[in-house]
Amino acid sequence: MENNVIFCIDFKSFYASCECIDRGLNPHSTKLVVADKERGQGTIVLAVSPYLKTFGVPSRLRVFELPKDEEIIFAKPRMSRYLEISSKAISIFLDYVYKDDLHVYSVDESFLNITPYLHLYNKTPIDLAEEIKTRIHQELGLDVTIGIGENLFLAKVALDNEAKKNTNQIAYWTKDDVVTKLQNIRPLSKIWSIGSQTEKKLNKMGIYSLKDISNTPKEIMIKTFGILGGELHDHSNGIDTSNIREKYIVDNHSITVGQVLFRDYSINELPILIKEMLDDLMIRLRQEKSLTKKVSLSIRYSKEFGGGFSRQTQLITYSDDIDVIYSSLLSLFNKYVEDLPIRALSLSLGKLLKTNYYQPLLLEDIHLQERKRRLMNTLDSIKKRFGDNAIFRCDQLKEASNALERHSRIGGHAR
Repeated sequence: MENNVIFCIDFKSFYASCECIDRGLNPHSTKLVVADKERGQGTIVLAVSPYLKTFGVPSRLRVFELPKDEEIIFAKPRMSRYLEISSKAISIFLDYVYKDDLHVYSVDESFLNITPYLHLYNKTPIDLAEEIKTRIHQELGLDVTIGIGENLFLAKVALDNEAKKNTNQIAYWTKDDVVTKLQNIRPLSKIWSIGSQTEKKLNKMGIYSLKDISNTPKEIMIKTFGILGGELHDHSNGIDTSNIREKYIVDNHSITVGQVLFRDYSINELPILIKEMLDDLMIRLRQEKSLTKKVSLSIRYSKEFGGGFSRQTQLITYSDDIDVIYSSLLSLFNKYVEDLPIRALSLSLGKLLKTNYYQPLLLEDIHLQERKRRLMNTLDSIKKRFGDNAIFRCDQLKEASNALERHSRIGGHAR
């Protein structure tokens, strides 16, 4: 039986490379970072050019952490431009595979199932990877790294742990590499799908590599980590049954919105931000035709003071009533907040229930709820047609509000 062949294609320093190319500069000899330094020294740098990386500058840091170098070019993020270039890259991928065999994992990373096409092109996986890599560079000026594997997991791990180090920026892992390469990767956080908290929990169990996971009975992994434990055990043996054609339809158990603020906010200013962020979150809840029963609020104080809190509460029943949900969030805020400068916050709605009807409480005004629901749906329709800033609360004209600015951006960054 023919083995599957999966490509995991990643664009090197995508945002920074796009900015260099648009300026007619070589990403490999230009000191450029993507960041809006007008927002302050604490602004997050979204990307650094490959050339800056050779000086040890990490991919993610804040402006004040950059080396003091007058040659560094600051490029404001332009998300619409990056999406435009990403779509051109996807068009190239679709010259090689049918859309069902392409999974766009992020704006700068995609998976391709090339198994059905190798005989058509009469090429080895390495040769086809080289061809795609060359086309991307010739047509877009961008460089890519390609991991190749017999499944999605092996392709991704080959990309992250070998391809980026190889001269040709390509690595091909098969089941024969599981023992010699995969199981020896350390630390565990270098493995796709293993975060820092999972790594700490594994370390407490005396597990420091995928080889250790492989030697741990699968039943113990499942008992400790649930479904994730079973997946980790399979991955430790190079097994991944994921199918690109299934398109990774995720059952979202919660929806979240958050932001890092551009200045310190006082506790008196936060209720406005909570309300307008909840407005955005409620649009998503209604679009998914869902109700929520759990609300969460997280606050982080200014770096000067540190700390913060993350708390949640349960609603009496499933609801999509913004007033009920806002009241619960405000209760959490008032109960746990300290009178310190606030620099970041996030809201989350969990325990989601998809439904086409609403079960009112015994003493609830059904007609009032129906009028509110029609009003919210009307507002949603206006925003969908004319933009998020077509209609807004009067509070959003206050100094503390930043909704109008946020809605003019893509992913929190300039278009």
